[in-house]
Amino acid sequence: MKCLLIAATANEIAPFLKHYRTTNKTLYIDFSLDILITGVGIMATTQALTNQLCKNPPDVIINIGIAGAFNKKLSLGSSVVVKKDLVADMGVWDKDNWVDMFDLKMVKPNTAPYKNKGLTNTNTVLLERSKLPLVNAITVNQISTNKKSINAFLAKYKPDIETMEGAAIHYVAQQYQIPYLQIRGISNYIGERNKEKWQIKSAIQNSNQVLIRLLESL
Repeated sequence: MKCLLIAATANEIAPFLKHYRTTNKTLYIDFSLDILITGVGIMATTQALTNQLCKNPPDVIINIGIAGAFNKKLSLGSSVVVKKDLVADMGVWDKDNWVDMFDLKMVKPNTAPYKNKGLTNTNTVLLERSKLPLVNAITVNQISTNKKSINAFLAKYKPDIETMEGAAIHYVAQQYQIPYLQIRGISNYIGERNKEKWQIKSAIQNSNQVLIRLLESL
């Protein structure tokens, strides 16, 4: 099996890389790995992933990184897997109402790869093998701090987490019909700007342990 491992930054997969360089377990399983550091954001991720798939398509794509949580039931440092994602901040403010690209009829809600306005991972086998809680995510071009936009996104999309790359992974992988997973470690709660209260290190460490277990079982 050929796997493509994607992260926005090298730091987000550093513990896995340290393990991968020293383990011999991969010598005894049908497994090869390519690693792609895309850079931060939707555009960088889309370009880097598309370029990689055109040159060397894998059997499966695994994306890993940190995320902010809207859902306070998700513990800081814990890991989740994303079932549904979408780009939340593509639209316009109409007075106090957030109107997105579907409301504006710029995109039909079931235009492939969208399904009911979202980018849903339908690969139940991979989702179940992650053994992680399933969450809904939104992808944005900024870290959400404005109470107005936070409340609007919560009301409209009911997300558990947000990232700056996730929807790009879902979109491109579905367009190329390649199975994929998006694994995220919860580093902070949305709206909390005091980074002393964030748990980036534990979010990375714990999500990378999940990644090690998952890839060695593929």
